[in-house]
Amino acid sequence: MSSIVIAQGGGPTAVINETLRGAVLAARRRDPALRILGARFGVRGLTAGDMVDLGALSDADLARLGRTPNAALGSTRDKPDPAACDAILAALDALSARAFVYIGGNDTAGTLELLRRRSAGGRSFVHAPKTIDNDLEANDHVPGFISAGLFVAQAFASMELDFRAMPGIYVAIVMGRHAGFLTAAPTAWQRREEDAPHLVYAPEHPFSLPRFLEEVAAVHDRLGRCVVAMSEGVQDETGRPLAEALAGAAERDAHGNLQLTGGDLGLAVQAALKARFPKARARVDTLGYLPRGYLGVIDETDRREALAAGQFAAESAFETSGSVALQFDGSRTAPALVPLEAVAGRTRHMPAAFFAGPSTISEEGRAYFRRLLPLRPDLFAPFV
Repeated sequence: MSSIVIAQGGGPTAVINETLRGAVLAARRRDPALRILGARFGVRGLTAGDMVDLGALSDADLARLGRTPNAALGSTRDKPDPAACDAILAALDALSARAFVYIGGNDTAGTLELLRRRSAGGRSFVHAPKTIDNDLEANDHVPGFISAGLFVAQAFASMELDFRAMPGIYVAIVMGRHAGFLTAAPTAWQRREEDAPHLVYAPEHPFSLPRFLEEVAAVHDRLGRCVVAMSEGVQDETGRPLAEALAGAAERDAHGNLQLTGGDLGLAVQAALKARFPKARARVDTLGYLPRGYLGVIDETDRREALAAGQFAAESAFETSGSVALQFDGSRTAPALVPLEAVAGRTRHMPAAFFAGPSTISEEGRAYFRRLLPLRPDLFAPFV
């Protein structure tokens, strides 16, 4: 009996399991006799034969699965070499797999492209998108981003109120290795110049510690407070990640990515602020993993688009290989299939037009985030 194999790779999100659910539902509709198998912990589980019978799930359990954040199958950041690719293809052969659907980011798409090239044919390889970084080429935005962006927007709106009440300096380190979309997302809720975040530091612009301290001082002098959004992936003027240059972080994963989710960068920034502003209330928080799969913040649009991406991925897998991309035509968002090589290993950065300066988001950038995120709550304007 033939099968379709589904796996999840890279960092979890709030809606990645909706994509899994969508793929299962579409595969069931297309071929009720097809075995629908899930690989635990990505390609590692596939080669180990560690599989889940997803086709046996009831509709009620599938619905609960979709509502549950983070990767239910388990994930991996493994980067297969040629020998590992051969083992993966052999495992797919043993399962009589007609298609392999892999839910993940650009590294996951890269794995599928390696497999497609090494395969003898007769099987489809389809990438279903997910990443809170929102950095996949060919996509207007990516499932997982809106929910994470909403979390970050809520966090900054809350800290803005906190630091109005008790003035000082606040910095939040936000996930984002090469692109600043998530860090800039809270600018969607800015109504006036004094609304947070007052400064945004993203990987797209070189970071200078002296300039950062001077810009914080200027905002603090003007408003009596300064709330800052900083990407964990910001780089210094030489292109070296600040987490490495300032905090000494050096651990890397199988894809060569520097591990950025520790608190060392935040501690280093906090020390710099304390030295420059010894009398100010100064706080640096590292949001870390919390925004990416938080149970309390799962956006319904994000959930719906993740489901559609999974359905489209499975439907496409019966015909051909490719990467599912969410594309916006000016009025609606819909999935489309693009070549794997258009996404594999590529990084989409925030456009230059999204910046009004190295630490300021333009109106065009804010309009993009406003289009995606829910409206800001109608909050009372503080007296201070």
